[in-house]
Amino acid sequence: MRKAVKQIAACAVLLILFCVICRLTLFRSYTAYIPLHGEEGEAFHQLRVEVAQPEVLRASEPEVMDGYLRVRLQPQRRGDTDLTFRAGNTEILYVMRVTPFHTVVDLVTGGFTGDSAVLIAVTLFWLLISAIMFWHFSRAKGTAFYAYSTIYYAGFFLFGLVTGLVMLLVTVSHLISPASFSMISAYSAINSASTQFMQLTAPFMIFFALAMVVSNAVLLRHERLGFQNVLGLAAGLILLAGEALGWYLFSRDFSGSEWEGRVQNTLQNTYATVFVYFECMLTGSAICALKAARHVPAPNQDFIIILGCWFRKDGSLPPLLRGRVDRALTFWEKQKKETGLTATFIPSGGQGQDEPMPEAEAIRKYLLAHQIPEGMIRPESRSRNTYQNMMFSKEIIENQKHPAKTVFVTTNYHVFRSGVWAAEAGLAAEGVGEKTRWWFWPNAFLRETAGLLVKRWKQELLFLILMIGFFSLLSLTVG
Repeated sequence: MRKAVKQIAACAVLLILFCVICRLTLFRSYTAYIPLHGEEGEAFHQLRVEVAQPEVLRASEPEVMDGYLRVRLQPQRRGDTDLTFRAGNTEILYVMRVTPFHTVVDLVTGGFTGDSAVLIAVTLFWLLISAIMFWHFSRAKGTAFYAYSTIYYAGFFLFGLVTGLVMLLVTVSHLISPASFSMISAYSAINSASTQFMQLTAPFMIFFALAMVVSNAVLLRHERLGFQNVLGLAAGLILLAGEALGWYLFSRDFSGSEWEGRVQNTLQNTYATVFVYFECMLTGSAICALKAARHVPAPNQDFIIILGCWFRKDGSLPPLLRGRVDRALTFWEKQKKETGLTATFIPSGGQGQDEPMPEAEAIRKYLLAHQIPEGMIRPESRSRNTYQNMMFSKEIIENQKHPAKTVFVTTNYHVFRSGVWAAEAGLAAEGVGEKTRWWFWPNAFLRETAGLLVKRWKQELLFLILMIGFFSLLSLTVG
């Protein structure tokens, strides 16, 4: 992730230099576009322009275009000045400012010298963020894929892409018609990036939320009622409520002062930023989970770790655990057939309070019943969670062979999170996922995602605060 941040920072620096160079070489004057309305437009066919402080700004002869006036302004020195356009009894007053760097700022429309270059740079910045995120996501292969940063790459690639495309539309609109699409409209598009992303992705999130509710309803027909078995229902309802609240906030009519308008805009964008952050994290987690579940490692492994879970009191394996072991056996047999290599099994799992023996022992007996030689099974029976599964299995592997190629086998929804724990334990291993019932997968996936985010809640909260601060500052300063 640090490499991506450095690349984004480098892009920002280069684009700032691009803006400075364009400002110094191509944009030394500012062209103002003053809209005309009705009779005003007819009257201004014969007009004159007056500059209150000619030592600050010089104006060329204005041109009457289709619905607006165009006048080129040349800065002289720092200061503020009024620009008055008169024709008969009609006049238009504009306020202009010249900064210490001889940049003309239109205090009415928000335009400034070189504003087109800045819009181009902002558009490129978001598109480059999207490209950088996609590049890192596509490069994350094998054991490197199991990392928190991969979630960010997948989720915020979409945010950068959508925001970049919106900014592209804004920039093209301003370049084609700067009179009708002023910089105020561009500022609004920039500071409401989260709001626009939330609105554009609303149909997909509503569909996802409804799918979660349906899958959870089917789950409850097969499983007992419990906290873990209603996560999908809760998440679906929260997403639907969040979209409804967003629609209410964004569609409200507003009447009040400019400052009150900025405050309301800030609150709207803050809400959208929080919602979009979790939307991106959820989307990124889903993409990573699906990719991890579908991945099949190369058939050249030395060890196959089988992650244990609850089993019956009579020692027999329930469908969930049996599916994992059967998937490990299938991989083992396929590897032996294709390459002639035989891997050592590591059943991993300690003994729970309601279990008659360690999970590793129950798996070992199942393997023996399927004609796996005793010498090719190295049980790990001390672990109490996935991290310990990986840590204690790593000790067994290093005592047998180092370096070694290793895979772990678990249920499909659990592959990505298990891979993250393997990386935390210092074990280089790829995952193999066993399918589970379609109605069970979404709820279990949410549980896994929550587990990932809770472990890093401090980092997630800091990143969220930075996002809120950035978009709130934009809303308060440019409205």
